[in-house]
Amino acid sequence: MKAVVTGGAGFIGSHLIDLLLDQGHEVVALDDLSTGSRANLDRASAGPRFRLVEGSILDEDLVGSVTAGADVVFHLAAAVGVHLIVDHPLRSLRTNLYGTEVVLDAAVRHGCRLLLASTSEVYGKNDADGLHEDADRILGSPLKSRWSYAAAKGLDELLTYTYGQEHGLRAAIVRLFNIVGPRQTGRYGMVVPRFVGQALTGRPITIYGDGQQRRCFGSVHDVVPAMVTLACEPRAEGQVFNLGGREETTIGALAHRVRELTGSPSAITHVPYDEAYGPGYEDMRRRMPDTTRAHELIGYKASRDLDDIIISITDSLRAPDRAVAT
Repeated sequence: MKAVVTGGAGFIGSHLIDLLLDQGHEVVALDDLSTGSRANLDRASAGPRFRLVEGSILDEDLVGSVTAGADVVFHLAAAVGVHLIVDHPLRSLRTNLYGTEVVLDAAVRHGCRLLLASTSEVYGKNDADGLHEDADRILGSPLKSRWSYAAAKGLDELLTYTYGQEHGLRAAIVRLFNIVGPRQTGRYGMVVPRFVGQALTGRPITIYGDGQQRRCFGSVHDVVPAMVTLACEPRAEGQVFNLGGREETTIGALAHRVRELTGSPSAITHVPYDEAYGPGYEDMRRRMPDTTRAHELIGYKASRDLDDIIISITDSLRAPDRAVAT
């Protein structure tokens, strides 16, 4: 099949492209390279079945030309990362709202299947034990930029669902829970590569807040195959699926595991939220996925534990052709 991956030069997008090419498909990546990297596509670019189109999902004509003739669109392009959202809220909203509408219109026009990559952020401050897909969303004030990403991605999901109801778009939605792995950068607030990068350079490993926030981290190598399967599964159409890891940890414990597994002498320090993100920042205390729905439909199961994930990121950052994440 022919697949289009928006945001294909990003961390998850590039791994998705590698898998699609390994399966024998033709792939076109659309990326404006604002946060993605050409280096992430080095492997893909070596083959004849891949093409990178540099441009924005806000460009209706470009998105239309890229999706013409495609069988499936994986829509991953978005403004992501806490720092980027907080620092550039208006640009992020435009990308995440209008950009998604442009992609949905093109998919309908050309009869493509579509997989929307959404996020666990849509659950907001709901800290239930195992968030299922129908769990309530608990968001802070709409005037706090911290919650603009969650609000926008929730609307993206609604747009995707209603395009299916009203225009016949064959689409599924995945909510990704703290997906990590090689090629991910800590530049925009992603905590695991940031900790590993700090540990490898001997800088202090900086925890934002008290470190008692609880998270589950999922491996990109577990999640990407599930995304491909769900995109092509008719029974997934019109549904949303949680995808993530199975091992819960505090951010403080994560910092200690990173230091131990990297053999780093780095000190572990704490930085107040206000200092890291500005006044009035809000965080959620816990975020743990219930992935039963994906398991029951396609047999999804997270097979890589947190140590495996940390080691894979450490190895990739130690490679001579990779810069250490900042």
